[in-house]
Amino acid sequence: MRCISFLCLLFLASPIVAQQPPYDKPLPVEAPYYRVRYEASTQPAELIYPVSYTLWIPPGLKTLRGLVVHQHGCGEGSCKSGMTGAFDLHWQALAKKHDCALMSPVYEQPEKADCQMWCDPRNGSDATFQKSLFDLGAQAGHPELASVPWALWGHSGGGHWAGGMSLLHPDRVAAAWLRSGVPPLKEVEGKPRPYSISEVALHVPMMCNLGTQEGVTVRDGRFAGVWPGVKTFFEKMRGQGGLVGVAVDPLTSHECGNQRYLAIPWIDACLAARLPERNGEPLKDMPNELAWVAALNADDPTNTSPVPAAKSVDALGESVWLPNEAIAKAWQRYVKDTAIIDISPPPAPTKLRVTGNQLTWQADADVESGLAGFVIERDGKFLANIPEKGKNSFGRPVFQNLQYSDTPSQPLVEMRFTDTTAEAGKKYDYEVIAVNTVGLKSQP
Repeated sequence: MRCISFLCLLFLASPIVAQQPPYDKPLPVEAPYYRVRYEASTQPAELIYPVSYTLWIPPGLKTLRGLVVHQHGCGEGSCKSGMTGAFDLHWQALAKKHDCALMSPVYEQPEKADCQMWCDPRNGSDATFQKSLFDLGAQAGHPELASVPWALWGHSGGGHWAGGMSLLHPDRVAAAWLRSGVPPLKEVEGKPRPYSISEVALHVPMMCNLGTQEGVTVRDGRFAGVWPGVKTFFEKMRGQGGLVGVAVDPLTSHECGNQRYLAIPWIDACLAARLPERNGEPLKDMPNELAWVAALNADDPTNTSPVPAAKSVDALGESVWLPNEAIAKAWQRYVKDTAIIDISPPPAPTKLRVTGNQLTWQADADVESGLAGFVIERDGKFLANIPEKGKNSFGRPVFQNLQYSDTPSQPLVEMRFTDTTAEAGKKYDYEVIAVNTVGLKSQP
């Protein structure tokens, strides 16, 4: 068991440790949100860090068909960012579409402690994660949570975790998106022990996604080793017929950027194809006849055009696998400039309430393009944009803002507006219109 910080040694010294900053102020939860937390263990091969799991279940859902996991990366900042992952409206829309729950873990890793002690699932996080499914299922009244399939998204060390879980439990994983991190498949000095590849694992759709500044066009610096690791993983998996792709983000380094506008539709396509009709049945295979591929040019991974898999002449280890034509076209635009086209407007907001001069409402995000904000109209005329000006330092402006690791920032924004120009005693007609991140508007 490795440990490289004094704080980590403190965790090993006692199984009961008071929750410490920055993890000591979790967002409060009540149905449809649920949470469990476990203290660190001192037992060999068990998880040495405390961890919490926050779960969201679509309101009114009778039976879960699957679980979407949004896994943060390494380091104290990334771990803290996991606190808001289950509250992300865009990821909730994906989960809701497929009758899935949405989970966001928070591994309470101290600053500069050894990330491999959780992001390698063989070091205890696999067993603790699966324990949480039983406990959360009992808490939420959904015992089927313990046995449904998983769709895994992971950033950095979370990519190692998601990929590692896919190799360890390929019969449970419907799809895995690995952003800026993959599990090791060969022995490298100072790195974690490699995973083996089973025949079943080759049927798990996986997408390796990274920024071009992570060793593709920028070949020095902190993240330059990401591309060589991804390339090794891809070539070994794909060379054996694995359903693996590579999507290079042309605008970023290690930050997540606009990847969700490809990741969510890609996972959507995989869940639609693979989830069984009834719980307890095995995952379906991806339909080969719908697959497209694109040649992978190691010198310029963005310079390629997808074709139907049946028409490809490229060797397996040199061809990016894509689930269907629609995703192939989205992938082609993503690797060019990430400006994926969307022609579908977002769902209309619901449950608008007016109390005095304060408006509240509810809204689902657009699965394809998320939620940028709302337009408020009064008596048929424009009144306000909510937010007045969208923010996002790492990609398209979104209603909830986004952190480096693709989770909403705190405090969470509310669907609320106060009409400060309303006159007391006067009646007004209000309408709220949702706007997605490509500017399309919903019905009011």
